[in-house]
Amino acid sequence: MFVAAHRAEWDRLGQLAQHAGRVRGPEADELVRLYQRAATHLSIVRTEAPDPALVARLSTLVARARSAITGTDSPAWREFGLFFARRLPAALYLGGRWWVPTALAFLAVSGLIAVWVATNTDVQGSIAAPEQIQQMTKPGGAYEAYYSSNPAGSFAAEVWTNNAWIAAGCLLLGVLLGVPVVFLLWGNALNLGVGIGLMTAAGRGDVFLGLLAPHGLLELTAVFVASGIGLRLGWTVIDPRGRTRAEALAAEGRSVVAVALGLVCVLAVSGAIEAFVTPSGLPTWARVGIGVLAELLFLAYVFVVGRRAARMGETGDVDARYAEDTLPTAV
Repeated sequence: MFVAAHRAEWDRLGQLAQHAGRVRGPEADELVRLYQRAATHLSIVRTEAPDPALVARLSTLVARARSAITGTDSPAWREFGLFFARRLPAALYLGGRWWVPTALAFLAVSGLIAVWVATNTDVQGSIAAPEQIQQMTKPGGAYEAYYSSNPAGSFAAEVWTNNAWIAAGCLLLGVLLGVPVVFLLWGNALNLGVGIGLMTAAGRGDVFLGLLAPHGLLELTAVFVASGIGLRLGWTVIDPRGRTRAEALAAEGRSVVAVALGLVCVLAVSGAIEAFVTPSGLPTWARVGIGVLAELLFLAYVFVVGRRAARMGETGDVDARYAEDTLPTAV
């Protein structure tokens, strides 16, 4: 029914794309309009009913129309711009149905652990001796000294490398049915909950949050994104949604690579904030404000720019001309 309803539009788009060099005036406007509609159709088909033959047909058609509109030259700077303007935000936005629930679950678990630790002296005693806890939570103690333990430049590089490895692990190990991702998330939730709980029990929870918030908002969001996309990759192994597992994993894998490259940049920003802003002499409201601003900019990039790109048919995957050839299969 869907194919029958739109076949005429697709055939017309194919004709216009084939003769793009002679298209002028109203036909040029028609070419752009039909291209946008076909890109939307491709997005719908990929999401709702991913028939491999139809996806391959529409992908080729959309790629031909895009080339006809923009020209055949594709310099590196243009691909670089398209990646950050459309493909990356679309991949982040479409992955939101996985990483947003992951974030909510993580925060709920961390909060429960923090309350448990802060209100239970027996639990605190099982974590460390009272003298050790005092050394960690006192003014200038381990929790505070951590952020100024090394020169800012080397500390930023160290933090960025560590977080990049965690994000890469969440993304790539997701293919193992998502099990390693759950363990990585649990370890991070446990550490965060224990830290907040111990500092709160010492009457210094506000200090801990003031140190965590500037960089932690963006840093944790990057971890949530990596974990959610990794879990989606694991679910693809279980349910390839009408595709062969090889085809599904290839498509998801390319999106994973796009997200990984984007998170490298996000974590570089959070690492710089952690090294230069968190331990700085700025008042707490200013440090937290910088962290909140960075987080809001990232969320706007995902849910405003990414939503617009997704509506244009972007999925975070590469152009059809760079992807693998797909043979029609019976479903």
